[in-house]
Amino acid sequence: MELYIKDNKEAVNNEVSSLIIDLVKKNKNAILGLATGSTPIGVYNELALDYKNNKTDYSNVKTVNLDEYINLPKEHSQSYYSFMNQNLFSKINIKKENTFLPNGNGENHLESCSEYELILKNHKPDIQILGIGSNGHIGFNEPGTSFDSTTHIVELKESTRLDNARFFNSLDEVPTHSITMGIKSILQAKTIVLIAFGKNKADAVYKMIKGPITDDCPASILQTHPNVKIFLDKEAASLL
Repeated sequence: MELYIKDNKEAVNNEVSSLIIDLVKKNKNAILGLATGSTPIGVYNELALDYKNNKTDYSNVKTVNLDEYINLPKEHSQSYYSFMNQNLFSKINIKKENTFLPNGNGENHLESCSEYELILKNHKPDIQILGIGSNGHIGFNEPGTSFDSTTHIVELKESTRLDNARFFNSLDEVPTHSITMGIKSILQAKTIVLIAFGKNKADAVYKMIKGPITDDCPASILQTHPNVKIFLDKEAASLL
């Protein structure tokens, strides 16, 4: 694990966006593994600004996303499909057919898992962006998830739903299930870049880096990956 502790979010966002931009410039067919939620928004803002100013070319880039809510319409403002379009895809020249997210609205969710796993086998990310939950989850792989898991359906823990409730009008509106890349799926990425901000992530960050490898903290499995870069602000690093 390579650890980068920065003074603030802006410094993290600049460094991570530069990693992505450099990759895309070197490899026009790069595959990006993307995440949603509040953590990566600053990175996406930097990518959009770079495209506006420098026209970095994403026309042959492909993306795979970590997860999607179950039974939340794609067009809902809080679906991850909408999130990605609002925060990144509409602001760069990526082709819609080159962007892949799990299907949370299929008739058969198990089939949707198998279909997405096939996509992932053919699109292993050069860089996978991750956040970390306050309970140590990555993607929506909650504590107790098998390290051998592939794309699967997850019932969301209350702590995770509370983490996401600020994006909805009430906790009742937060979906109860999601479809997520499994831990084994995530570990296929060539490079993993995990970002964490704030004191509420400090305990999970400590367990991820310093703790034992245990499914009580799913992110601890990243200790086994050969190329992980962890970017933290000072608050998220406060227990290290």
